[in-house]
Amino acid sequence: MKEKLRVGILGATGMVGQRFISLLENHPWYEVTVVAASSKSAGKTYEEAVGNRWKMDTPIPMKIKSLMVMNVHEVDEISAQVDFVFSAVDMNKEEIRNIEDAYAKAEIPVVSNNSAHRWTKDVPMVIPEINAEHFEVIEAQKKRLGTTRGFVAVKPNCSIQSYAPVLTAWKMFEPEEVVATTYQAISGAGKTFKEWPEMIENIIPFISGEEEKSEQEPLKIWGEVIDGEIVKADLPVITTQCIRVPVLNGHTSAVFVKFAKKPTKEQLIEKLLEYEGTPQKLHLPSAPKQFIQYLEEENRPEVKKDVNYENGMGISVGRLREDTIFDFKFVGLSHNTIRGAAGGAILCAETLTAQGYIQTK
Repeated sequence: MKEKLRVGILGATGMVGQRFISLLENHPWYEVTVVAASSKSAGKTYEEAVGNRWKMDTPIPMKIKSLMVMNVHEVDEISAQVDFVFSAVDMNKEEIRNIEDAYAKAEIPVVSNNSAHRWTKDVPMVIPEINAEHFEVIEAQKKRLGTTRGFVAVKPNCSIQSYAPVLTAWKMFEPEEVVATTYQAISGAGKTFKEWPEMIENIIPFISGEEEKSEQEPLKIWGEVIDGEIVKADLPVITTQCIRVPVLNGHTSAVFVKFAKKPTKEQLIEKLLEYEGTPQKLHLPSAPKQFIQYLEEENRPEVKKDVNYENGMGISVGRLREDTIFDFKFVGLSHNTIRGAAGGAILCAETLTAQGYIQTK
């Protein structure tokens, strides 16, 4: 790419916004030119607005420190300075839908980490290795919005990243029933142990809204585009429990699967290792070379050893074995704020760029 695309980050001071900034620091295609947040932060430099709330392991990039934070509601002013935006705003769902639609109608593509538009029928919700073809629904969305280049695309919830790709790799064996329990890191709530000391040596067996997302979002991802809308799949039937655990980064899942066609363990592992999608075929900048790794050790995947596999963009699977009630069970692991949030959104943007949906103005 000869000229980098100009990127704005909406909700830049929060944890996911910070992750966007850290991941985009040396991106070969994109350059952050606008950081936007609430009116409380607007008018301050980014360094001043974040203060002591920077949560990444690496420091704030030098180019970003002195950027003046803009008010996220200054749609026209921000739109004039960017080619597209990432959305990680902290608002209620109606406000998020309104602000993302406002940018789209201002002819700015929006790639969102938020859940507000995930069930809008003409908004693609994409894990690029699985359903990049769903981006074709954007043309129907543009007609609804009355735009030529503006649209909204979203990535799914972080909780499904450790098992939805695995089940996709096994699609030929027709998974019918799935039971998944996810053990989710505190960064999924935008917090650290310093901010949430009650999570130290603790487990909370409830995360609001998470189980519904974990059961239903994979079905939209596996759905079909029909007459300008995404129609969700009927199978597999998924039931979940989502539990908050004292881990900073990394969502682990324990999953049981029943298949219509009965595979062997060797066949399942083979399908995991050979699975690839659009990002691998296009050699996108953020794409993991090996999307899913299988670990033979009995005590893997392990958060401390495996959460950063493929720079946090890969999926780790282990403990695959036959089950006495279901057919097989396994343990999966994914990085919730990289693959499950900002990194997944960046990979969506790269796919959209490669497919021509995001271009310079």
